[in-house]
Amino acid sequence: MIKFVLMVNRQGQTRLSRYYQPVELNRRATLEADVVRCCLSRKKEQCSFVEYKDFRLVYRQYAALYIVVGVTDSEGLIIALRLSLTNGVFVSQQSELDIMFNLDRVHIILDEMIQNGHIVETNKSRILAPLTALDKMTSS
Repeated sequence: MIKFVLMVNRQGQTRLSRYYQPVELNRRATLEADVVRCCLSRKKEQCSFVEYKDFRLVYRQYAALYIVVGVTDSEGLIIALRLSLTNGVFVSQQSELDIMFNLDRVHIILDEMIQNGHIVETNKSRILAPLTALDKMTSS
């Protein structure tokens, strides 16, 4: 199961956080800081899977952003990596500022991909279908 999805920049600032299991607000800042430190301190040659406390981190870097997915042992690591790759589709085409100013669109994408902490879709055209429909409605 997916515990959370984070997008952070190279300076360690969280740009997006989405939790699928309850985490107290005061613990989120500590968790995010630890996770960011753990992932950003790794070298490019190292594996993108990291054991962290009672779960695993799967991360990918796209330009200036890191996408970090926290998964329990029951969740397949390859599927979580696939999720971070799919997230990279919209990250690689956008700048960090584009993502910050369009967080509503990012949340729509995440809602299409993950429900209740489980990956339900990785097909790019299906994930982007709601955004395509919104774009058609606003252009009409």
